[in-house]
Amino acid sequence: MSTEYPFAIIGGTGNTQLTGFVPVRTEWVETPWGKPSAPVLMGDLHGVPVAFLPRHGLEHRFAPHLINYRANLWALDAIGVSRVLALAAVGGIRPEMVPGSLIIPDQLIDYTHGRSGTYCESDTDSIPHIDFTEPFDSAWRAQLLATAENIGLTVVGHGTYAVTQGPRLETAAEIRRLERDGCDMVGMTVMPEAALARELGMSYACCAMVGNWAAGKQDRPVLQDLDRNMEEAKSRLNRLLRAGLSRWIPGPT
Repeated sequence: MSTEYPFAIIGGTGNTQLTGFVPVRTEWVETPWGKPSAPVLMGDLHGVPVAFLPRHGLEHRFAPHLINYRANLWALDAIGVSRVLALAAVGGIRPEMVPGSLIIPDQLIDYTHGRSGTYCESDTDSIPHIDFTEPFDSAWRAQLLATAENIGLTVVGHGTYAVTQGPRLETAAEIRRLERDGCDMVGMTVMPEAALARELGMSYACCAMVGNWAAGKQDRPVLQDLDRNMEEAKSRLNRLLRAGLSRWIPGPT
């Protein structure tokens, strides 16, 4: 399917708007799964056609467990999106996951519950036994990392994302458990988003933005410097987007 907007960015906490994005069209996409978090905004970012959907809504209304992930991904697929960059605010667990940094995770562990995580809802549907060995598209991740390297932008090019239920933050004991499980960062929104994208055949990668140290990793309130750290991460993200967008857009299919 050929489309004017094959590339989409899903915005997370701190990214309900994109710096430099100029919308030219707004569309509420009807889906069999209800209403998406927001209308899909289609426009121009650094001279490149981009679709944008803030997963928490335009006014950050939807907590992580209340987001209609199925409608969001279906809406993007319906307008022809084939590649997704998901932005996500996370807490750093391992020492290299420093607040203000960017991470391109390669693995995840799902600790959520009660979320609608598949488009298969009845025994008349074909069962989507997707291969989820690598939950983030490896070729797409490689492009992101190559762009960062080309412009001398330091990013962490690996990591396991612990997806927790929210909206509360974790206890220090829970973070110790996640660390024992092999998790490097903690957030609340990559699942079921990544699995739904895989069911729809979309290439999906995450750019995690470290807003804070996870609970118990410092002797100060967890969210004390969140705004400052997110601004630092957004500055790095903008460099990445400006350098890479024209190279990342998929060709006609």
